Amino acid sequence: MWPYHPDLLATPVPRYTSFPTAAEFGPVDTALYRSALEQAHGDVSLYVHIPFCERICHYCGCNTGAANRRQRLRSYLDALEVEIRHVSSLLPRDAKVRRISFGGGSPNALDPVDFTRLVEALYVAFPLVDPVFSIELDPRSLTKMWGTVIAAVGIERASLGVQTFAPHCQTAIGREQSEDSIVAAVDLLRDAGVTSLNFDLMYGLPGQSLHDLEDSLQRTRVLGADRVALFGYAHVPHIVPRQRAIDATALPDQRERFRMAELGFSYFVTHGYTPVGFDHFAAPGCDPLASAAMAGRLHRNFQGFTDDPAPTLIGLGASAISAFPHLLAQNEKNSGRYRMITSQGQLAANRGIERSAEDQHRGAIIERLLCDSRARIGTGLAATLACALQPFVVRGLASLDGDWLTITADGLPYARTIAALFDSYRQQSPSRFSSAV
Repeated sequence: MWPYHPDLLATPVPRYTSFPTAAEFGPVDTALYRSALEQAHGDVSLYVHIPFCERICHYCGCNTGAANRRQRLRSYLDALEVEIRHVSSLLPRDAKVRRISFGGGSPNALDPVDFTRLVEALYVAFPLVDPVFSIELDPRSLTKMWGTVIAAVGIERASLGVQTFAPHCQTAIGREQSEDSIVAAVDLLRDAGVTSLNFDLMYGLPGQSLHDLEDSLQRTRVLGADRVALFGYAHVPHIVPRQRAIDATALPDQRERFRMAELGFSYFVTHGYTPVGFDHFAAPGCDPLASAAMAGRLHRNFQGFTDDPAPTLIGLGASAISAFPHLLAQNEKNSGRYRMITSQGQLAANRGIERSAEDQHRGAIIERLLCDSRARIGTGLAATLACALQPFVVRGLASLDGDWLTITADGLPYARTIAALFDSYRQQSPSRFSSAV
């Protein structure tokens, strides 16, 4: 049983898929982004953002809109292809693209033929070297034609937005989908050659009970998910207006959320999954994320935990974020303005932050704490943060041995809170972030 210390979870903290976080982004000179692309030697990964969904869920904080006008989707793809050609022309000759991820929104909001056209554009423009493809999918709109396309492209990794199997929770968050549709999606993807299948699940949903959650966990395991991402729902309607449709009075309280997170962890660990952090899980022996976690090769980027070692991630599409060792750069968020910018022959990145040497050092510590539960923090930071770390150390949630900081098994649910102590930008801005658990 995880020890519950509500005082240590009182302040919302970032998920730290980057450091500095996107909350610190401001206007950035596009020339910096251009220079970063021109210096992106070696292995490079691509993230392609499709900001459209067939139906918009109440809970979703992603930059996405309804895919109800086909002309808008076509014009977006036209702009995306222009950006693909522009960005690829700036990469040095020794750049090699080994991974490509499609996210959103829901990439399968596109017509399968249009998606094939997009993949072809990437092959033509970029130096692809036996790339590993991954894709996020909405099971509600996954057609047989998509299975054919996934097999033809050779997509090996897919993630299904399941969230919950409980019908009353689905109704509360505006994402109603039958279990039959999820089973059909799993069968379709396995037949198409997907070998690593992730289920996105959520706890802390309106009207959700521990029994509801356990039922979803069991159904997920029975359906053979290779990976599971178990996220705590972040209710921030002041940031995500569509969440106003959710009844906040029906949300579980902090203690109940903590019990849900604990239930998820104990369930998957006792059923043979390897824990990745405290809210991700992977099947050992068959999924590369589990192997990376066991071997200390785990990383964290805007897609969450990953086994991708590439130092550069290039984001393509509206709101997509690129990550370089010294720079984080985000494309124009509004899809209409994004189309206008790219049509004028300009790079779309207009926000971000330069990463100083100190940022890179602290970011590396945060990444290792979240990935390995252990990091060498240096004598300077050990002395500076000794008082801040003391509440965690005295309660057995962390240990400090010289300049090595270790998060204990009991301290796993406090990992983000401990990591946040190394965030020099976090100046009491809790309204921007979600609950630590």
